Amino acid sequence: QKTAYEIRPRDWSSDVCSSDLSSAIREVATATRGAQEGRMKRAFDCCAALVGLVLTSPLFLVMAVWIKLDSPGPVFYRGLRIARGGGRFRIFKFRSMSQDADRSGPSSTAGSDTRVTRSGHFIRRFKLDELAQLLNVLIGDMSLVGPRPEVLRYLPMYAGPYAAVLRVRPGITDWASIWNRDEAAVLAGYPDADRAYEQLIQPTKLGLQLKYVQERSFLVDLSILRDTLRALWDHDFYPEALRDIPRLHPTVSPASSQPTPFA
Repeated sequence: QKTAYEIRPRDWSSDVCSSDLSSAIREVATATRGAQEGRMKRAFDCCAALVGLVLTSPLFLVMAVWIKLDSPGPVFYRGLRIARGGGRFRIFKFRSMSQDADRSGPSSTAGSDTRVTRSGHFIRRFKLDELAQLLNVLIGDMSLVGPRPEVLRYLPMYAGPYAAVLRVRPGITDWASIWNRDEAAVLAGYPDADRAYEQLIQPTKLGLQLKYVQERSFLVDLSILRDTLRALWDHDFYPEALRDIPRLHPTVSPASSQPTPFA
């Protein structure tokens, strides 16, 4: 005799297959969205870099002549930096220091560094040396927004969770660049600028770079570009996105510095 309802054993395999399929669909959708944003970011980088180079070409010419008249050496500094994936590339910067300065002192530069030329003090004050990196953006070594590229000796620090920082192109500006806009003043007076940089700046800088990588989007990039431009003109400006990160002040010393949120 048949009953009105039959109890059948549940087919758990179908649930597992459904769950796997849903996860796979989400992963594909995320990867597709990421690829689309990556293409949009690269297209924006190329267009903005090209426009920027055209608009600033008269300034490039003036700085090139000034640098050549001020001190012997090339117009551009072409130091090696860590590239995406842990490789290396040569960065473009308007030379603001004496020739071969990277072989006669620390890689970090304090405001009191005697290697900085007369034209270099002005160029570094207004971050004009970084404008040349529009060439790196156009070539594809860098992006407008991304973690600032470090010198090769700091490659080992990109371990553990910080390895994610090397998954994206380095950039001209990011959250850490805005937070760390007074680096030369902070390092001024320290006998070992590299050690002071590693103690006072690098831990928070790494944390902010990781924050960017984890939260990056085209809208975040636009926010960083906007806040960077505002910070250049308004020294008192501090982005709302960094409200939980104490500002970096030149008066801090290694003995009195407090741990940062990312230390």
